[in-house]
Amino acid sequence: MSEEFEKIINAFQRHLEVERNLSAHTIRAYLGDLSSLLNHLEVLNVKNISQLELSHLRSWLANLQVKGASRTTISRRAVSVRLFTKWALKNKYIATDIGASLATPKGHRTLPEVLGIDDAKLAMDSMATRAAEEETPMSLRDVAMVEILYASGARVAELCGLNLADIDYNRQTIQVLGKGNKERVIPIGNPAMRALKKWLEDGRAHMMNEKSEKAVFLGARGKRIDQRAVRSVVYEALTAIEGIERMGPHALRHSAATHLLEGGADLRTVQEILGHASLATTQIYTHVSTERLQKAFKQAHPRA
Repeated sequence: MSEEFEKIINAFQRHLEVERNLSAHTIRAYLGDLSSLLNHLEVLNVKNISQLELSHLRSWLANLQVKGASRTTISRRAVSVRLFTKWALKNKYIATDIGASLATPKGHRTLPEVLGIDDAKLAMDSMATRAAEEETPMSLRDVAMVEILYASGARVAELCGLNLADIDYNRQTIQVLGKGNKERVIPIGNPAMRALKKWLEDGRAHMMNEKSEKAVFLGARGKRIDQRAVRSVVYEALTAIEGIERMGPHALRHSAATHLLEGGADLRTVQEILGHASLATTQIYTHVSTERLQKAFKQAHPRA
């Protein structure tokens, strides 16, 4: 890739990190999409970003489609390039925001996998039984993590980032730091609070060391637990449920949202609990609930 294009990628990366304050995963995705576009421009012999035209963007997306990219992938890459051209115009790399008029097919919205309420209870109960049998600090930690993920709908990164000061025992809430460094307070139920207290009172002291600092959940070496370890714990916890494919922490988040809506919570409340910037993101769970309702109807009603 040309030196000029490399400079543009580096400048755009600084924008995403400093001004947009996006997660490392999201930044990697945006930069990957931009690199793909710039490589395509070089094939088209476009040497300067100021020469960018709408036809170049359409050619890039069409080329992705020919290579077998899904509609969802193409839609996501179109969103990436719109963000880039908006930034490029603001920073005078291009004269007009070409990406603003880019039309792309809408991606298919994939409904998330969710646990049934009975299945979720089975997973929690099996974890508690294992902890009672083993009586180890790690098993107490695992129970608390899974209970909180399901009770709060928190993301794995938010769970890993929890500090001791983020717990309000009187109100039974936790304060998490979500995407874009936005803080929110989430209520948790009695089972999750009991599991959390049990871990903090009887387990954490046996795993902590000088590296533990203020972290609520610790890894095997006493440092703040990482996301990979949490995922492994959740995968193992959900193996207690027969008939489901391998599910991870996000399945607990999806399940929490769906069960809240099925229990009567309004969409705005669920949006606030999950930390969604847009209500449209939360609305997918109404489709999940409707789909589950239809499935239950067909199974149970004699005239379905």
